[in-house]
Amino acid sequence: MEEKTNEQMNEVLAMFYFAYKTFTEEPDIMIEEYGIQRVHHRILFFIARFPGLSVNELLSLLEVSKQALHRPMKTLIEKELVTTSEAEHDRRVKQLFLTDKGEHLEEKLSNTQKLHLTSIFQELKPEQVDAWQTIMEKLSVERDGFEAWKDKLRNHLEESE
Repeated sequence: MEEKTNEQMNEVLAMFYFAYKTFTEEPDIMIEEYGIQRVHHRILFFIARFPGLSVNELLSLLEVSKQALHRPMKTLIEKELVTTSEAEHDRRVKQLFLTDKGEHLEEKLSNTQKLHLTSIFQELKPEQVDAWQTIMEKLSVERDGFEAWKDKLRNHLEESE
């Protein structure tokens, strides 16, 4: 790698690190008060976007095994942030829903991050926001979870039409 390019990439990596720390800092403080961690926040986020999400769909979105999901889900259920029910179409399928308490926490966490991004986006030109979104998509597209997100979002939009 050319020296100038190498230095530029080190700069980009450092900015990515510090940006991520900034993006997660406030939500991390909030979730700590509930005795949960960032993985729990991700679970709440996806269930909030797709109420009734099946456990298998959540596994696809998070790109984790059933074993990796078991303990965090158990914690969220014990803390009365998530509830499960049998799907009408198949009693073997567990559907996931946020409780009122879970909805409130997820909204608080996500709104903190949305407000942060919104304030930054308002300072940028539309083409800068588009460029940022393009970069994020290019980083995400390699992830199976991102494909599962896009499929789930597409289905969700079709159902609501």
